[in-house]
Amino acid sequence: MVHMSPSFSIATTVSPAPLAGTLVSSSKTVLCSLHWKNNDTTKTHRNLKYRVCSVSGGYNNTSVENVPFPRDYFELLNQAKEAVELALKDEKQIMEIEFPTSGLASVPGDGEGATEMTESINMIREFCDRLLAPEKARTTRIFFPEANEVKFAQKTVFGGTYFKLDYLTKPSLFEDFGFFERVKMADRVKPEDELFLVAYPYFNVNEMLVVEELYKEAVVNTDRKLIIFNGELDRIRSGYYPKFFYPKLAALTETLLPKMETVYYIHNFKGQKGGVLFRCYPGPWQVLRRTRNSCICIHQQEAMPSLKEVALNILASA
Repeated sequence: MVHMSPSFSIATTVSPAPLAGTLVSSSKTVLCSLHWKNNDTTKTHRNLKYRVCSVSGGYNNTSVENVPFPRDYFELLNQAKEAVELALKDEKQIMEIEFPTSGLASVPGDGEGATEMTESINMIREFCDRLLAPEKARTTRIFFPEANEVKFAQKTVFGGTYFKLDYLTKPSLFEDFGFFERVKMADRVKPEDELFLVAYPYFNVNEMLVVEELYKEAVVNTDRKLIIFNGELDRIRSGYYPKFFYPKLAALTETLLPKMETVYYIHNFKGQKGGVLFRCYPGPWQVLRRTRNSCICIHQQEAMPSLKEVALNILASA
């Protein structure tokens, strides 16, 4: 397959308002924000304010100021868009965006699985509208886990758009036993494609293996970019899938994941010693503690900490 070398460009303006019916209701969201440098919050959506976070150790880069925890999904999507723009300028080729869709304080499983996926579809459309210039829709291919979800997206959120919608796997005759047929990526990708966005590839273990195939066959040695959106990659990082039973999936921690830049990330920890692990590229990884009306940074570092380290060491001792 001959790969083109597209000239990738991004939108320079932010969508002035979210599309009706596409954002999760703010009534479901527990809002949380860091204190601002000043009281002028009317310009927040166009020019993100920053504050330097108190630190318990591990990060000394004073040239990058910390982005505040988002107050709502409108601000979150703007932060994610700016993080991707900066990563693209730094020539990052494979990127991860991860955040909860059932509320900014929610954790995986708080919402029903199908509902969380539907909310991710809405967020992806909003994110694409912010990141991409309109003419780039035709060169953007969005991969959903399977063909049925492509049909749903076409009938709802992505109806009437020029985005190319595709899928990673298709059901086999043994679907009831958990078997799916992988789609050969070389047959799906077109020469004019510039950006791939993969939507929540976590329902079936084969989906991330297909993502790795997509990266190897259609991204490596090209100018194309790949974004994984809400892929719940922490399942792979944490060893949720036993290596003995899922050796190929476990191998991703040594092959694909080290090549990936996590450009935007939110993971909540519940309980008396709860908090948030937050990152907005190119800033550090921050561990935040929620108070009544703000978030306080209790630790930050350059490398991503494990969820176990955050829960048992950082939050528990703070």
